[in-house]
Amino acid sequence: MTFYLADVFGTNNYTGNQLAVFFDFGELSALEMQKIAREINFSETTFVTSRETMNNGYPVRIFTPGQEIEFAGHPVLGTAAIISRYLEDGNSPVVRLNLKAGQIPVTFADGILWMRHNQPYFGRIMDPGEVSGMLGLEPDQIDDRFPIQEVTTGLPFTIIPLKTLDDLKRASVQLKTYNDFISKTWAKGIQIFSQQAYEEHHHLSCRVFVDYLGIPEDPATGSAAGCLAAYLVNHMMFGSGQIEKTIGQGYEIGRPSEIRIKAQVTGNEYEVYVGGKVFEIAKGEWKVKG
Repeated sequence: MTFYLADVFGTNNYTGNQLAVFFDFGELSALEMQKIAREINFSETTFVTSRETMNNGYPVRIFTPGQEIEFAGHPVLGTAAIISRYLEDGNSPVVRLNLKAGQIPVTFADGILWMRHNQPYFGRIMDPGEVSGMLGLEPDQIDDRFPIQEVTTGLPFTIIPLKTLDDLKRASVQLKTYNDFISKTWAKGIQIFSQQAYEEHHHLSCRVFVDYLGIPEDPATGSAAGCLAAYLVNHMMFGSGQIEKTIGQGYEIGRPSEIRIKAQVTGNEYEVYVGGKVFEIAKGEWKVKG
């Protein structure tokens, strides 16, 4: 089987979030795909199950080390970049992926790949005391000007605003408390963020923890960034129902990442886009049993 490695939401090689993309593997069961994803052990691995399109989209399955998921951000951008280069000769301005969550179009503009997210759903609002212990923080380190809230645009996250970048850096998931928390909540992914940034040209900093999918901390998370973009305009965090911002993520685990977000809300209709760069790292041959 042919496979490719790419870094997504990076600023150059060996930054951003790692992705493995598989083509030309014939018939593989879901269990076999899961075993390969566990062997790779990146946050996600994707399988393009056919070179032929259906409804102008390529069928793609996404696996974390722990399970198959319906949607994730960096696998969409990275897989679209590989498809564009190797299946469409880099000539298409748009590549569409057919995921379990539906069809996601990816557009190419000035070296940035952009994907539009589904309409957001906003869930429960929580008290700081419900989440601070899970992060090894005190309740007063949470920015109570804005809510702690469950949000999804395809994969659900509990979004937690923190007061400072130092608070963000100090956060450490306490697994027992986390497991108790996710046993009672719908949005089991955790995204913490601060309006203080790592880099001068960034507007926000964040960290993402998805232990329930086998990802203790993710270097760059497009699905969470889409949730955050919808949250920001919904709560007018920057004083407007329209934003265009840059998020820094992954610094604490040595994979600095840069995620672009654009969003606006008109009435109850949201437009949410997440973008970033993709760097192809390697191409190889995967040996299969038999």
